[in-house]
Amino acid sequence: MLSRTADNLFWMCRYTERAENTARMLDVNLQMSLLPQDAQTREGSWNAVLRISELQGLYHAKHAVISPQDVLQYMVRDPENPSSIYTCMRAARENARAVRGSLTTEVWETYNTTWLELLKHLHTGLLERNPGEFFEWVKFRSHLARGVTIGTMLEDEALYFLRIGMHLERADNTARMLDVKFHERDGNGAPPSGSQQQQQQQDGRADGNGSGGLQSEFYRWSALLSSVSGLEIYRKVYRDVITPDRVAELLILHPDMPRSLLASMREVSEDLARVSNQRSTETQRRAGMLCAELQFGRVEDILHSGLHQYLEHFLDRINDLGNRISQDFLVPLSA
Repeated sequence: MLSRTADNLFWMCRYTERAENTARMLDVNLQMSLLPQDAQTREGSWNAVLRISELQGLYHAKHAVISPQDVLQYMVRDPENPSSIYTCMRAARENARAVRGSLTTEVWETYNTTWLELLKHLHTGLLERNPGEFFEWVKFRSHLARGVTIGTMLEDEALYFLRIGMHLERADNTARMLDVKFHERDGNGAPPSGSQQQQQQQDGRADGNGSGGLQSEFYRWSALLSSVSGLEIYRKVYRDVITPDRVAELLILHPDMPRSLLASMREVSEDLARVSNQRSTETQRRAGMLCAELQFGRVEDILHSGLHQYLEHFLDRINDLGNRISQDFLVPLSA
């Protein structure tokens, strides 16, 4: 396969996944903002949205303060924001158009229709009237694109490059979500252990002020799980109260959780093996090592060494993999 074609396919699916992830993050944050909370907590929550995508500097270059309305507009509409839903869907459609001959008619029509419908929704003000409906539409179109691709594309290199882009972006987003949400919680990224949580609960009951704090914690972790479609999965796997340790375990190490780091990296590693060439040996080795570390890792060891440090290192390795994939198969990134 030509490197230019592989590059377009890789980024087409990666941008679609990014748009979906942005919609998930904004939708959950909007729902959380409806709960009783002080101004500082509300601002911190919307600031976290920018931190996840590393957009704080770009945002503050345009806006003096952080407000829900400004963040929503910036993350959805702004054509100069590289991670806005508008920018991602436009890039996905342009990449699809560039390799139209490598796609089935159904896949191309899905991407093209998604772009045209996005323009219509933004023009008619669906985001302002009903943001929840708009974000559900974004997620639905991403699901549709993924389903049509799997259901109609030949299982060859084109499909494998699509899948590599999707799962690499998914792993990156899950790691960022975890890192920011845990770091946001207590400033150092280290969640309390089970015994510490029990002690906090006892202290709260003793002074009569524990109910609000515990409820807030429940909603916080429920929101994080909902943002990656993991709330129902958590209940099936653990059948118990939501705790930070188990949230981390589910989203990092659980092999059957579709958006976990392990599940995503396992798919990346397997698809890299399918498209391997003479230059990709080292890239495959690094992907395989990362996958093996996740497969045999333990959440206790990760938390003991520091979750924030672990996820930062993981993101560095994901970025390295993306660069190496670009050098081995795609159009190399400009320096």
